[in-house]
Amino acid sequence: MEVRAVKFSTEAADDLLLMLTEEDCKEYAWPQPVLKQLLEAQGFTGKLGETASCVYLSEGAGRPRRAIAAGMGKAEELTLEKVRRSFGAGLKEAAKQKIETLTIAPWTCGRLSTGEAARAVTEAFLLASYRFDRYLAEKKPCSVRSLQIGFSPEHEKEVLSALKLGQTLGETTNLARDLVNEPANVMTPERLAAEAKKAGEKYGFEVEVLAEDGIAALGMEAFLAVGRASVNGPRLITMRYLGDPEQPDRVLGLVGKGLTFDSGGLSLKQAKGMEMMFFDMAGAASVIGAISALARERLRLNVVAVVAACENLVSGRGYRPGDVIGTMAGKSVFVETTDAEGRLTLADAVHYTITKEKASLVVDVATLTGAVIVALGHAATGVVTNDDELYQRLELASAKSGERVWRLPSFPEYREQNKTPYADLRNVGGRDAGTITAGLFVGEFVQDRPWLHLDIAGTAFAEKDREYMVQGATGVGVRLLYHFAETFL
Repeated sequence: MEVRAVKFSTEAADDLLLMLTEEDCKEYAWPQPVLKQLLEAQGFTGKLGETASCVYLSEGAGRPRRAIAAGMGKAEELTLEKVRRSFGAGLKEAAKQKIETLTIAPWTCGRLSTGEAARAVTEAFLLASYRFDRYLAEKKPCSVRSLQIGFSPEHEKEVLSALKLGQTLGETTNLARDLVNEPANVMTPERLAAEAKKAGEKYGFEVEVLAEDGIAALGMEAFLAVGRASVNGPRLITMRYLGDPEQPDRVLGLVGKGLTFDSGGLSLKQAKGMEMMFFDMAGAASVIGAISALARERLRLNVVAVVAACENLVSGRGYRPGDVIGTMAGKSVFVETTDAEGRLTLADAVHYTITKEKASLVVDVATLTGAVIVALGHAATGVVTNDDELYQRLELASAKSGERVWRLPSFPEYREQNKTPYADLRNVGGRDAGTITAGLFVGEFVQDRPWLHLDIAGTAFAEKDREYMVQGATGVGVRLLYHFAETFL
């Protein structure tokens, strides 16, 4: 897929995409006067998600051209996410018409800057064009192979810069999607570590991988207990991008849950739905994609991303309900169920990130609970935090990325649910407030660091095509974490 910026010329433009608000339909400087008449004749008014198309003949053109109008709704309510969704609707119409090269007319809505719009459209094109089809005999790629973002001369520098960032965010989000979409027989812990190394070589960050002996030497008992039943051994993957060596005490720690397959262990999951548990490493994919984006854009930040990768399977070597296991932090955990394994791996990974990698703040990302889907559905990522200011930064990042977040309470009563007389903690706090108690379990290992916990169980996977997202892994968290990191510049 190709995305490029072009100085817009009505005569030179290929098939056109016009992105219009409701107000634009009345005041827009149409590239060709006839377009207004042709589109209005179809009842196009600019409502969000609305599309209309026509064929017209431009003066001096050698062939008829097609124009597609995509509605963005009311100008005063326009957001970057609405731009992406509007573009997605327009792209689907272009694909129906088998258009191969599509040119977007210059941005005119003053609600958002030209650069912001160019970035959003570039992201949406790369995300909408993504296909995971390597195992299909018949492939069905998007027909639009080239997107040209038209600009007027005074906006050239702004558009080129925004297009570059949009390409980075689209590409690294698709990297995360590739990692998640791979089946578990391919994406083992060892393979995930190899993919992280490949990303480090491509984007410019250091990667260190420890196998079982190295993990044991660190005292990561909880992590090792979860992965013990599998013949595919665990891997501790540490990725470091040191973009601000002058401030070594300022380190953003990203921790991703890396269960490359989760059967539930002895607390076996139901057969229905277990086939999808290869996506239980979506948090790991998010932080790999995020650090790739940060490194590629050379942001002046120090970032360390950590993944405790393993499989939670069933064998005579596996851990059991009723076991008491240790953690790297020295706290003991009573195992009520082996299907609450993610928080055990995160406990050791978070502690490692703080004590060994010296993270000054931590964000963990995990497909941690089904309870978050009950609470929020698939529309938002659930958040638990110990820091109001940190969450405000996340909300700013959410507005830029279009990845919605929703803060859940963390009252002291919820912490009580994780207590047990048999150990310092138990690994499940009961059915009530399950997303919150799972997050607060991880919070027991963050020491005094500002911390965000993102439960992406409801947002990591799309069961059907959406406006600019095809079925399968969404890569959620990559763009959100990038813009969150930007707030520290």
